Amino acid sequence: MDLFLEYLRAFLCGGLLCLIGQILIDRTTLTPAKILVIYVVSGVVLGGLGIYKYIVQWGGAGATVPLTGFGYLLAKSVAQAVEEGGLLGAFTGGVTAAAGGISAAIFFGYLVALIFKPRPKG
Repeated sequence: MDLFLEYLRAFLCGGLLCLIGQILIDRTTLTPAKILVIYVVSGVVLGGLGIYKYIVQWGGAGATVPLTGFGYLLAKSVAQAVEEGGLLGAFTGGVTAAAGGISAAIFFGYLVALIFKPRPKG
């Protein structure tokens, strides 16, 4: 039963974040790129203020997988790196923490580009 509740909370949290994004796409003139930036920056701000950790505790993967979770990861990593290495950590902390995800995205993007032949739409 606990595992079911964990999945349900993750689904609800991630679904709510997606719902907000879809409403922004449908009801505003914001482009998807601007919404992406808003999500990442809001994750950084909420992470920096210490609020997003409570969302992560409740929503689990539903809070850490979306773009707001990436922003939270950056804020959390920068704060930790500044504590450990001083001001230089403000520049290195986010990149160090996100290096695995960034490397995977580059590798799999390259792999897909080798396998499939891109062509223009239409």
